[in-house]
Amino acid sequence: MRIGIVGKPNVGKSTFFAAATLANVDIANYPFCTIEPNVGVAFLPAPNPCPCGELRSNRELEGRLDSVSEDDVRKGSLCTPNTGTCVGHLRLVPTFLVDVAGLVPGAHEGKGRGNAFLADLASCDALIQVIDAAGTTDEEGVPIGKNNDSEAVTKSILSEYNFLTGELDAWIAGIIEDGWARGVRKVQSGGGGAMSDYLHEKLTGLGATLAKVSNALDSFRGEEIDFEAPASWDIDARRNLANCLRKEMFPIHVAANKAEIAPGKTWVALEKILAENNSILIPCFSDGELALRRAAKAGLISYTPGSPTFEISPNSQLNDAQKAGLKGLHDSMSELGGTGVAKLISGVLYDALEHIVVYPVQDESKWVDGDGKVLPDALVVPDLITAKDLAYAVHSDLGDGFIKAIDGKSKRVIGADHQLSDSDVVKIHAKN
Repeated sequence: MRIGIVGKPNVGKSTFFAAATLANVDIANYPFCTIEPNVGVAFLPAPNPCPCGELRSNRELEGRLDSVSEDDVRKGSLCTPNTGTCVGHLRLVPTFLVDVAGLVPGAHEGKGRGNAFLADLASCDALIQVIDAAGTTDEEGVPIGKNNDSEAVTKSILSEYNFLTGELDAWIAGIIEDGWARGVRKVQSGGGGAMSDYLHEKLTGLGATLAKVSNALDSFRGEEIDFEAPASWDIDARRNLANCLRKEMFPIHVAANKAEIAPGKTWVALEKILAENNSILIPCFSDGELALRRAAKAGLISYTPGSPTFEISPNSQLNDAQKAGLKGLHDSMSELGGTGVAKLISGVLYDALEHIVVYPVQDESKWVDGDGKVLPDALVVPDLITAKDLAYAVHSDLGDGFIKAIDGKSKRVIGADHQLSDSDVVKIHAKN
């Protein structure tokens, strides 16, 4: 699962990326600060508590484990994660983020990094567009200072969003237009499904699937009267088709960044538009998230990504500047309900992309792997994934040799087609 971080230069894309991943990336006020895409891992809270909480409760009831002590640094968590952490049964799980170089007007015509930028997006399952909610940059990403005109900033935000969707639409339309007349002749003689196959073949390099193409055609069919005669579609109809394909292939969600200095809730108009497309907009404060993550790493505070607040560590010795800085962060977080960074990524991953977290184990009774580690792996997988597909997600040999699976909670046998739910603990039995 890869989520692309996109937008015009100098709106805070690299800061958003660094805040989410703590990766070392260049952050500067000039276009194309990020030349090649940076790839990093963000650790996000699982949508539900780690099953190790249930394991602890059972052991305490059976008298095999004492209650959680006040000085337990993990606040009762029993699991031993191979990746991420778990404190207080809050499990942090990984997802990949891609920070792509700044987009400029005319990218589909080769301007800026041109098609290299657009091609970088092809491997992404969804996009988060970082937008300047404070209006501190012009249309090309050049800083223009603080903007107190809320109405002007609102217009700028809408223009910024439309600019990206327009570039993507034009990019897809250009691919469709190439050889269109010859292609539709084959489509009209090919019978049902021929258009889906044709578009899928044309757009495979952009990550298109038959399912996404079919969904786009269903949307397009409702808008075109003469759907069965593609040779008659004019340029406007083909651009409308490109728009429908873009919505399926590149769902766009928005980080309304610099929200803490915006002249009011400048993002509301765009938020309504996105809601109509089942997309997400969250006001964000990525500078603050990055400062909090670095302070937590230095041991100055206790902070979990996605939390609406933080706690100053008891033994931290802060100077006056640090105290003032943390107070400013606290005030901004109180106003916005947090920094918004992890909340947005989690919303995209779990809600928009409909993913869940499941826990494969080798021993369904003790919930451990072969080395005795408790719930070591937490896999982010599509909702309602089958037991056999989970086996393939763990290792291809397990999928090929799949016999059955065991639900670690109920201890019941589940078959290959059994659909899993969030927080399931699963033992897979396979040949060899």
